[in-house]
Amino acid sequence: MALQLASVKLWADNKNTAHEAYDGPVLRVAIMGLGGYGTRVAGAMQYCTKAKLVGAISGTPKKLTDWQDSFGIPAKNCYNYQTYHQIKNNPDIDAVYITTPNGLHHDMALAVAKAGKHVICEKPMALNAVQGQEMVDACKAAGVKLLVGYRMHFEPHTLEVIRMRKAGELGKILFFRGLCGFKIGDPKQWRLNKELAGGGSLMDIGIYAINGARYMTGEEPIWVTAQETKTDPVKFKEGVDETIQFQFGFPSGATASCLSTYNQNNLDKFFLNGEKGWAEMQPSTGYGPIKGRTHKGELNQPVTTHQTVQMDEFSDILLNGKQPVVPVDGNEAVKDLKIIDAIYAAVKTGKKVELSL
Repeated sequence: MALQLASVKLWADNKNTAHEAYDGPVLRVAIMGLGGYGTRVAGAMQYCTKAKLVGAISGTPKKLTDWQDSFGIPAKNCYNYQTYHQIKNNPDIDAVYITTPNGLHHDMALAVAKAGKHVICEKPMALNAVQGQEMVDACKAAGVKLLVGYRMHFEPHTLEVIRMRKAGELGKILFFRGLCGFKIGDPKQWRLNKELAGGGSLMDIGIYAINGARYMTGEEPIWVTAQETKTDPVKFKEGVDETIQFQFGFPSGATASCLSTYNQNNLDKFFLNGEKGWAEMQPSTGYGPIKGRTHKGELNQPVTTHQTVQMDEFSDILLNGKQPVVPVDGNEAVKDLKIIDAIYAAVKTGKKVELSL
């Protein structure tokens, strides 16, 4: 936890994250799933102005006591996985951020919605599009909102490329390339467990290329083709993909070529090409500083702590009705899940799969 917080503080102390005076409503959040990413979000939230960490939900008692000490969370706002439905009776919590393994998102989101709290869920939102739509429907029926942790939708360098594309500075978009991956370690971790992860690299790092292809081109894919490569069937068991290459076609005629892998480092790269110009980002989605350049020169937008900005933006969306440049709601996530379903179908059949989003 100390390492996570030190990393977050390093970015939060950057001069570009200086606070501005704020006296509006504050979103009060409980985090469910106190692992590595939950801890990163918690640390980043210490620097939010519009959102506050007020609760914690975990199946590990020691984590709950540690978080009470580290983040000043009152014991009355701490729950385990058997008692968290009781948040219904806790007026101090507005929303729950689910950062548990993918396979747990669906049931937890339904329970949080039933308790009358807004749902914030990490991506991918569910294991498939059917589950995702059920989450959207449950939140709508409960009268609560559903947001997904698309932190890159608020990242300044990313938003500048989107602005340039919308302004026509790149001309007609022709091609996108997204390379996402890393060499995964511990073979016993949940990310290599089909039941908990729902797949392999595609369900973890590949989501960035999928979503990135959509917000970079500004279009929805209408077909997908895909191929899987597996060099270690012991580590990457049946249903857990090691490497998948996938391609999209868009209504304008633009195409995308992407790679998702658990067997290569030195990736995390986006490239967008148009008739008048281009944009390249590397790193394009990592936690540290995003770097990029275009045909006009280097991108020099502010460096931010992604999770701090995301949670403040989520507060504005949930409490003030703000509309983000790129959607971050459940419907946006269902589209990604439909694409993931199509990629897996294309891998299995070897055929082009038509899409209608």
